[in-house]
Amino acid sequence: MNKPLPKMNTDQELEDFLDQDLTEYLVPENFTPATFEFATKDKSITLRISSALLAAVKEASKAQGMSYQRYIRQVVEESLSR
Repeated sequence: MNKPLPKMNTDQELEDFLDQDLTEYLVPENFTPATFEFATKDKSITLRISSALLAAVKEASKAQGMSYQRYIRQVVEESLSR
């Protein structure tokens, strides 16, 4: 019997999840193609945005348990994969 992967919102939740026997989760339905996250990050950009937008981005990234730079990169990647 297989189980769907639980939704995890923080790195700590993921670490706790990985501390258990994952045999029931190792089914093809629980895997998705990799994103650019593992690609070498060899370029940087400068982006000017409003203070309000930056505050909203930081709040959203905090809710996801990640840095705001990583959050912005993730949102861009998700946008491009649609």
